[in-house]
Amino acid sequence: MPNAVLIGLSSQMALRRELDSIANNIANVNTTGFKADRVRFQEHLAPLARENRFDNPDRAVRFVEEGGSWRDYGQGGIQQTGNPLDVAIDGNAFLVVQTPDGERYTRSGSLQINAQGQLVTLDGSPVMGDGGPIVLQTLDRNVSITPDGRITVLQGAEKLYDSQRSRLRLVSFANPQLLQKEGNNMYSAPDGAGLQAAGADVKVVQGAVEKSNVNSVIEMTRLIEVSRTYTTIANLLSQHNDMRKSAIERLAEVPS
Repeated sequence: MPNAVLIGLSSQMALRRELDSIANNIANVNTTGFKADRVRFQEHLAPLARENRFDNPDRAVRFVEEGGSWRDYGQGGIQQTGNPLDVAIDGNAFLVVQTPDGERYTRSGSLQINAQGQLVTLDGSPVMGDGGPIVLQTLDRNVSITPDGRITVLQGAEKLYDSQRSRLRLVSFANPQLLQKEGNNMYSAPDGAGLQAAGADVKVVQGAVEKSNVNSVIEMTRLIEVSRTYTTIANLLSQHNDMRKSAIERLAEVPS
């Protein structure tokens, strides 16, 4: 297969991967706590067969090769919801939740209380505190969540008492790019991610959620650019194929 075709196909494969990433970002522009994905590309030089008897040496063939993906953990906007159980994380940290597959981590702070009094995510996964799942009692009133994650309530039916129920367990990672996305906007942490307690600069905002950090205008612009580039390469490959076809037809002509 000619080099021009191989180079064009490698470019189209790379653009297709970037197109998938952009489409996923756009689909999650309204997902609470979502972090945008990016794709990294690099130049790949094809190995050459060398022959020193030629006056003009062969030129290196440059292909496009995917260099892996990375995640943009930039802070999303904070949106007030009025729900006292909602929390937005301002800073580099994650909430810890318990799932059937073990602990998972999320930035989605849309929370609620289940029938057992546990503080859970929208999919029912218990939110973890310093001492395990966070549980509120039936007579608890006026839930308050401080910037450092402490959860306090007014307790009692007639005479109210100020009581602390738990403290949100907030963690960060030394190598967050190793986190693996799972369903329901959660992440798993493989070995090497560097799980650690969140820093003192992390703040919790009660009654709010963090919006997706996807910029819809930028993503739509990237989508148009990638689509146009893909179409341009497709046209060039089509023209190259027409030229080869024409050359073969002329070479096949038998002189009269």
